[in-house]
Amino acid sequence: MSAPLRHAWDVTIGEAIALQRSIATEIERLDRLDEPATVAGVDVAYGRRGRDAVARAAAVLLDARTLELLDQAVVHVSTTFPYVPGLLTFREAPAAIAALAALSRPPDLLLCDGQGIAHPRRCGVASHLGLYLDLPSIGVAKSRLTGTHAEPAQDRFAWTPLLDGQEVLGACLRTRTRVRPIYVSTGHRVSLTTALQLVMRFTTRWRLPEPTRLADRLSRVDQLNLNHLPSS
Repeated sequence: MSAPLRHAWDVTIGEAIALQRSIATEIERLDRLDEPATVAGVDVAYGRRGRDAVARAAAVLLDARTLELLDQAVVHVSTTFPYVPGLLTFREAPAAIAALAALSRPPDLLLCDGQGIAHPRRCGVASHLGLYLDLPSIGVAKSRLTGTHAEPAQDRFAWTPLLDGQEVLGACLRTRTRVRPIYVSTGHRVSLTTALQLVMRFTTRWRLPEPTRLADRLSRVDQLNLNHLPSS
């Protein structure tokens, strides 16, 4: 087992690209996780006024079986890294890490609103955070960053592989009938097959799975009700 990943986040664009290329070699694409008792979702929203930026990061902790909301946290962190597609991790990860640290306990599994290995350098935010926090992680993105795919059938949970040539980067998954698909990819220590199974398990009546849906919602509101969530 390798040592936990540690590095500074205050880096240049060139240093960030080099870090992603180096870190990508450490990502584990096969399963190394137990059946999760808890799952966390994390999302970051931010606004910019000139050179100033404040990231609002939201993390939620759910019971992985019942999807009961167990805990939630919101933090505000100043950031100076510019908005660069493919490098958003360096803008948002410090806030996401702080939000996850503010939860009452660490999760067994992490779902990120963003890419895992479905990234030009195979190191999106889900993979980077999984390595940095030494957690099994899954990328659940609302849009495609790289790769190509056939359109999945219109049925719920139909999916097609997301490809870069012959390499499978992830899956284009339709979580609701006739609704725009999402993009699922390995983050760290979770295979694509298991990632798809877990995302389907955590998806109820909405387009997004509950951990990232609630984190996305919390990043834009003050708090969520701590109550049992419907499973269908």
